Amino acid sequence: MADSMDISISDIASWIASGAMIFGGIVPYIPQYREIKKKEDAEGFSLYVCLALLIANTLRILFWFGKRFELPLLFQSILMNITMLFMIKLCVNINSKNQIIKLKDRVFTDFQSYLDFVLLFGVVGGVAMYIFVDYPIFVETVGLLAVLTEAMLGVPQFLRNLDNKSTEGMSIVMVTMWAVGDTFKTCYFLHREAPVQFSICGALQVIVDLGILLQVYIYRNKTPVRPVLRTD
Repeated sequence: MADSMDISISDIASWIASGAMIFGGIVPYIPQYREIKKKEDAEGFSLYVCLALLIANTLRILFWFGKRFELPLLFQSILMNITMLFMIKLCVNINSKNQIIKLKDRVFTDFQSYLDFVLLFGVVGGVAMYIFVDYPIFVETVGLLAVLTEAMLGVPQFLRNLDNKSTEGMSIVMVTMWAVGDTFKTCYFLHREAPVQFSICGALQVIVDLGILLQVYIYRNKTPVRPVLRTD
């Protein structure tokens, strides 16, 4: 009976951990989404964060076809891509409405540009994985690129804050959740013995998260040095 109870509790804990992995990744973006929508201002949030996550999670999905890791991690990537497309659509719509000229983010001028890029990237990557799936070096490289891209997702936000000398417009709750979630995620990877690339990714993400939180403290009483440019 005791053994049965232990197994049952262990299974429940495993399901909770898996659920947290699947849905926990999108939770930090909820306060940022609400803040952008409420203020109708997306200037403080870097769209390159979304772009980095779209690339990283698309690569992770492709990696799964070459090296079958846990399904919760695959589902997390699919859900994260959907979430990022919602974030991009909101930001692009608000920037267009406010006629904000964002010189650094003009590579992708509208939502369709992001969507076309993701579809093209996924198709090309899928064809490459299909052709080279039997080559371990290629598969492992895809996995490494996926985790390194994800590990650096906070860097665009860090650089934007550094450039603005302010964290105004960025959700502090979002970054705090990043730090907590990335710490949990790293522990999860280590406990489940996920591919080593995932553990490296988690550790790097925690470091970047702490760097952004340090910026919050340093710039707590400062406003952006660059005004928002508008066209009339």
